[in-house]
Amino acid sequence: MTLGFVTTPRGIPADTFLAEELAHEDTVEMANLTSVQTGVPGTIFISTAMGAHGPRVKYFVQPGRTQPSFSVSVTDTPTVVANSLPARTVRQMSPQVIAWVSRNKDELLDFWNHGDTWTQPEVNEFIQRLQRV
Repeated sequence: MTLGFVTTPRGIPADTFLAEELAHEDTVEMANLTSVQTGVPGTIFISTAMGAHGPRVKYFVQPGRTQPSFSVSVTDTPTVVANSLPARTVRQMSPQVIAWVSRNKDELLDFWNHGDTWTQPEVNEFIQRLQRV
């Protein structure tokens, strides 16, 4: 499947720009985590429940609402579920993002499901508990 300059493997839909996802949400708690926080080069976007899909994180080479990204499911077996980055970037970075999601699955699910009720200190504590790869 070809989308502009991006080629995605069969069966993986194009990742939606963050601007489009946020346009349909009333309240979303989110954070852009840096490589210092995750151990993964680039930026990992985490949020509370948003969109019609299940729990996921987005990986960006450069953060921004209109930047290409790939999404990884927050499940027992995390996988790339959407992509708008070049296939080479996904092959290089997805194993690291998947490892980070696996290591932090329970915390990420708690944030996805309940983070919209947390205070700022609780969100800060949550981010501090996340483990680097």
